[in-house]
Amino acid sequence: MSMPYIAAQTLQGQILGGSYSPGAMLPSQRDLAESLGISRATLREALSMLEALGFIRSIPGKGTFVAQQPADTGIASGAAAGAGMVGVKHHATDTIMQFRFVIEPAAAALAARRFESRLAPRLWGIQARFEEAVHGMDLVAAARADADFHQAVAELSGNPYLSAVAHDFEDPIGHSQRLPFANRARAAEPANEHRLITAAICAGDAPGAQRAMQDHLLNSAARIDLAFLQP
Repeated sequence: MSMPYIAAQTLQGQILGGSYSPGAMLPSQRDLAESLGISRATLREALSMLEALGFIRSIPGKGTFVAQQPADTGIASGAAAGAGMVGVKHHATDTIMQFRFVIEPAAAALAARRFESRLAPRLWGIQARFEEAVHGMDLVAAARADADFHQAVAELSGNPYLSAVAHDFEDPIGHSQRLPFANRARAAEPANEHRLITAAICAGDAPGAQRAMQDHLLNSAARIDLAFLQP
């Protein structure tokens, strides 16, 4: 696990454990980075993850605050979702979701067509990790499992360009994957949808895998009240 994820998980634990109360302002980035023993660049990535997951809110000119649960866990809608993240520039979320809707269902279908039984433990292992994280409301770990799953599907497609795209655009894609988790009432839904995709891929059901991935992406957009033009 990368340092930003480790830092995000540490801060998530501190917030959930009550070290920072709802509505409280976090220390300055310099002080927070020093207390965690990380660079400010690493901290900014961690804070970006936590803001997407609904744990904190950044208010320009004022600071970064712990979200008031559950009132502050809502997501901005449409292309504005994800704007103003802590020190990180993201592409508009609607265009990222549109991009994902074009390539990821195709990757899932290809993965199903090429699937070999020896690869099943990889996908089901990620699925087990995802479900465990969601059950424990460890949303940082859930987001990591979510990202790992989609990258694995791209790799299993057998097309090196699809795999390269998944890695090259890991930051904006990962951001779009984290946003729906801020909707706590529906936090378990992505794992349930991944289970359907995994089952279809492992069964060699290419049309089923493609549909399941399309449904998953449309549901992900719905969880953040986002609409995008479908091809």
